[in-house]
Amino acid sequence: MNKVEKLILKNLLLNEAYVRKTLPFLKLEYFSDFLEKSLFSVISKYFTQYKALPTKEALEIEVGQIDTISDEQHQSIVGIIRDIDDEESDPDWILDTTEKWCKERAIYLALMESIKIAEGNDDKQTPSAIPNILSDALAVSFDNNIGHDYLQDYEERYDFYHRTEEKIPFDLEFFNKITKGGIPNKTLNIALAGTGVGKSLFMCHVASSCLLQGKDVLYITLEMAEEKIAERIDSNLLNCDIQQLNQLPKMMFDNKITALSKKTEGKLIVKEYPTASAHAGHFRSLLNELALKKSFKPDIIFIDYLNICASSRYRAGSNVNSYSYIKAIAEELRGLAVEANLPIVSATQTTRSGFASSDVDLTDTSESFGLPATADLMFALISTEELEGLNQIMVKQLKNRYNDPTVNKRFVVGIDRSKMRLYDVEQSAQQNLSDSGQDEIETVKEDLSKKFASLKV
Repeated sequence: MNKVEKLILKNLLLNEAYVRKTLPFLKLEYFSDFLEKSLFSVISKYFTQYKALPTKEALEIEVGQIDTISDEQHQSIVGIIRDIDDEESDPDWILDTTEKWCKERAIYLALMESIKIAEGNDDKQTPSAIPNILSDALAVSFDNNIGHDYLQDYEERYDFYHRTEEKIPFDLEFFNKITKGGIPNKTLNIALAGTGVGKSLFMCHVASSCLLQGKDVLYITLEMAEEKIAERIDSNLLNCDIQQLNQLPKMMFDNKITALSKKTEGKLIVKEYPTASAHAGHFRSLLNELALKKSFKPDIIFIDYLNICASSRYRAGSNVNSYSYIKAIAEELRGLAVEANLPIVSATQTTRSGFASSDVDLTDTSESFGLPATADLMFALISTEELEGLNQIMVKQLKNRYNDPTVNKRFVVGIDRSKMRLYDVEQSAQQNLSDSGQDEIETVKEDLSKKFASLKV
């Protein structure tokens, strides 16, 4: 008797919670032996009918009523029942083991069925059915969540409304305003900007801020070397002009790093990949490796930047349009954020038309309008000669699932490019900017009202 199948049958007799979780997914054909099939069939019918676990005595009686088995087979099944001990398995382990077994059996049976069809030995199905057969087998999972029952699950819903959501705050006032206190887990957050405007500067600054908060930070770079990213973070955290870092005496540099390490319990790992060579699958493997080798689990991930990532769905150089390719990358990264239960911050390039624009919009998203649809927060970083003269950069909300994007639609933050820093500016600098989005809406409403009024007789 197969060991795993024996364990499954045993737990079907001992653990009601296990039965309720697994029975909808267990199939008679998964069991390899006639005796095991027969025993499973009896257990399943008993639980379905009586909503309770059968005792060994009840099971023996039910087996005795099967008229399709021989006396010898009956005795063998009774022997199996009596040999089952009362030691319960670890609930998590047996559940995982059962799910793995179901998947393996489903795939094996699907392959056997597909071979039969392909060889022309199946009168009912044609080869066109093979993809669906294999797809169904690969989709086997114990995820039995069938949705939120509005009337039954109201307590869960109430708790959800009153939960305190974990967020990583910014050290910038208006970014906290538009996100209601910071970025939550399981989200994808995108900065849109032209070359040299400040995508990497923004991410390096926020990464530095997270480190000072005691967060564990993973910074993935596909554009610059690890050392160049670390240099920018040094400039930010050590309050030193980036052009003068190489002039710091060794002792002074050591002292600054030592002082910094005393300010935070967080860690920051910078990992470099060649441009367009790595996708979400590589990043997932990196997370596993960091956990294993360094006991490091990041609280937030920065990816510099999205457009030069690869996609796990499409081969490099494949004949796929840029819309689908970039959208796939965004969906894969957001999937990783959900799986790892953390926020991901990345950036994207503007189109050529948006490069020199003083009012970047969603239409200026390079290569894919599907990207904004996937992102939870998306904003443009805009630089003009006037703003540069004021040591400022404008931020314009493009997409926001955390808050009303028309409030504080535009705002400015200070920028110190020499020290790779952003900072809050005086409130007066926000004049005519912070509520401009609402003003636009009100103007549109006013225009529409005038048009409707003109139609009245």
